[in-house]
Amino acid sequence: MTGLSMLPEQSLSFEAEIWLYPGEKASWHFITVPTEVSRQIRFFAGKTNGFGSIRVRAQIVATRWETSLFPDKASGCYFLPVKAMVRKAERITTGDWVSVELSIV
Repeated sequence: MTGLSMLPEQSLSFEAEIWLYPGEKASWHFITVPTEVSRQIRFFAGKTNGFGSIRVRAQIVATRWETSLFPDKASGCYFLPVKAMVRKAERITTGDWVSVELSIV
């Protein structure tokens, strides 16, 4: 993981690894938002949606999409789901490290 950087429109950027949700028929891919970034998101977001989720705009390389971050109580971090269309467009897979930009919607 590299350092946290703030971008002008209150976006946050970081690097993290893509991982596959464990299970026999797992197909969901996620990125764990680093602890420091998760803290800042929690601060900027204020009120959350159901289950503590937060609507965000995410970008990896040239692909941008809207989704929700989901809190993980065990780690205190958020999980960012990475859709198949994003993985295909950017040719990324489980175990790859990627640069991510997030902004709260």
